[in-house]
Amino acid sequence: MTDTSQARVNGQRLWDALMEMATIGATDKGGCNRQALTDLDKQGRDLFVQWCKDAGCSIDVDSMGNIFARRPGRNPDLPPVLTGSHLDTQPTGGKFDGVYGVLAGLEVVRTLNDAGIETEAPLEVAVWTNEEGARFSPAMIGSGVWSGNFDQDYAYARTDKAGKTFGEELERIGYRGQTPAQARPLAAAFEVHIEQGPILEAEEKQVGVLSGVQGMYWYDLTLTGQPCHAGPSPMEGRRDPFMALHRILDRLYKLAAEFGPWARATFGDIRAEPGSRNTVPERLVLAVDLRHPDQEVLDTMDRRFREIAAEIAAETRVEAAIRDEWRSPAVAFDSRCVEAVRASVAELGYSNKEMVSGAGHDSVYISRVAPTGMIFVPCEKGLSHNEAENADPADLGAGANVLLHAMLKMANG
Repeated sequence: MTDTSQARVNGQRLWDALMEMATIGATDKGGCNRQALTDLDKQGRDLFVQWCKDAGCSIDVDSMGNIFARRPGRNPDLPPVLTGSHLDTQPTGGKFDGVYGVLAGLEVVRTLNDAGIETEAPLEVAVWTNEEGARFSPAMIGSGVWSGNFDQDYAYARTDKAGKTFGEELERIGYRGQTPAQARPLAAAFEVHIEQGPILEAEEKQVGVLSGVQGMYWYDLTLTGQPCHAGPSPMEGRRDPFMALHRILDRLYKLAAEFGPWARATFGDIRAEPGSRNTVPERLVLAVDLRHPDQEVLDTMDRRFREIAAEIAAETRVEAAIRDEWRSPAVAFDSRCVEAVRASVAELGYSNKEMVSGAGHDSVYISRVAPTGMIFVPCEKGLSHNEAENADPADLGAGANVLLHAMLKMANG
């Protein structure tokens, strides 16, 4: 067996690839706008495919547009070790979210080629379609269909704001493949990603070893009262949804503090109806996002949220209705994959922190059908989904080195 202990990625080559990909959909503020199934997404995909072919990989595209670049192993009958992420971005996204995980996988392949290292099992680098969900909701739908969590017809029928369907746009850009989008045996799956939060940077740690992903519950809370004129209507007689809302928000923030430090409560969107400046609204619709890495705690937060809404609605004489928008249970990653990452970090000598992901990733769905692990590296000021998103080249190289050695452990073990 070839000694692979000294193998290291070419950090400059990885950085150059990231910067070249960033020119596709580049924004004036230094970020990227490369939304799923647009012409710019096609350009990014085409560039990745060409790079992989140049590196000797075969390419397979499935019926959801998920791309798999395969580097053969000594034993073609073994299930592959897969890595990857996504190339699509938010409308005002950055250069690293998702794309780092894809191009770090490509750099692993290039590094092994340079060193003449052959793995026992094949390796694959994946690009998952529409991870962001910015153009077509819901997020992570490419990996979601592949893992059996969404129906493909449902995915094809999703529409963007212009009324264009996912299926039509996938066909239009030429990435609707013939291979069925369905799970197959994998020896392991790894995803390396910028943290998208401030913890690693604040603690001056170079690598995050992930044990799992927070559970996430999304809701629409609708509070219905009685519309009335802003002037003549006494405050004490109103059935005002805002009177209920501020009390509910206060209680939910306290709920998050009660189950801290990992609990999250976020209210990212609100709509008032009829939305007139001098009328008490009849209805408020609030987007609620609750998260926790412990499933039992998240379920407790879910129950308490419903109790709080019902209690305060009764006290303020409004009606409260909660609609479940999306439920993603907490994820615990495969112990062998986590240990492969942990051992690789120790061997490479990087400072590190054991942690969970606060954001969703394709690995959430992959973990339901294959042994999965994740690796984090810091990003500047924790910014992501932002054109100012930035990362240190040394940290990106460190994460790619951990990915390289974790994949080698699983491919040769």
